Amino acid sequence: MSVSTTDSGEIATPVESSKSAMTWGPIFGGAAAAIGVTLILLLLGSGVGLTMVSPWSGQSSSLGTVGVTAAIWLVVVQWLSSGLGGYITGRLRTKWAAVHTDEVFFRDTAHGFISWALATIFVAGFLASSLTSLAGAGAQAVGSAATVAGTAAASTASAADLPTAYFTDALLRPEQARTGATSDDTAATAEVSRILLNGAAAGQIPDDDKAYLATIVSARTGLSEADARTRVDTVLKRIDDAKVAAQKAADEARKAASTTALLGALSLLIGAFIAAAAAAFGGSQRDEEEDLLVTPRI
Repeated sequence: MSVSTTDSGEIATPVESSKSAMTWGPIFGGAAAAIGVTLILLLLGSGVGLTMVSPWSGQSSSLGTVGVTAAIWLVVVQWLSSGLGGYITGRLRTKWAAVHTDEVFFRDTAHGFISWALATIFVAGFLASSLTSLAGAGAQAVGSAATVAGTAAASTASAADLPTAYFTDALLRPEQARTGATSDDTAATAEVSRILLNGAAAGQIPDDDKAYLATIVSARTGLSEADARTRVDTVLKRIDDAKVAAQKAADEARKAASTTALLGALSLLIGAFIAAAAAAFGGSQRDEEEDLLVTPRI
């Protein structure tokens, strides 16, 4: 606190309030209103979204349409709840007397921003707990599936042993592959599986493996060598197409997640601005009418 002296020798002391410039009552009230509106609108959006999905073929909206609609609705929810919470925060605060107009504007926007931040943290925590519950249920399902898969995988070579098993097969391939394939179906099937798995891991199947596969297919099916080679090429192409489709789906999911994250961040920033502006607007309406105290003359 700075103290100055006037020309007449009088001491001039700045007038400072002992009360804090932050009023928590309106902040909590605006945050509670924003939280309530957010939950109501989220439930409403979930109900409308479920009407767009159907287990029957041809009766559901496309995944792109559902995703875009959900993103737009989340943006609308953020903006509406932020605007309402900020406005209530500004209208409920007590009028500040003997405070400059610029300072009042700053305090109102700060109150609206803090109210928005509290509501956002609560909603984020609520959504995180919901996602954690869903993740727990999914983890139980994955654990059950892993148990079944572990039992089924006990009779086959493990992923770590696959390269060794593949090269062992290559070393011990008989000169007369047709005879071995017809005499032991189980061994031939297991060896073909290992060749395909190794090709999937390496990204391609060598020509000698393709010729060996064609020989086994010819021996098992009775096809000619040429027809067997055509069948092998057809199956390998289907495997490559499936791999490309999986990579494309993963890339689309990555792009969708990136777009959602960027849109969510932009929506939060705009929501914070809307909350601050709404609080300033509500505060200005609160201060429009002056309360005058009339004191009778003595």
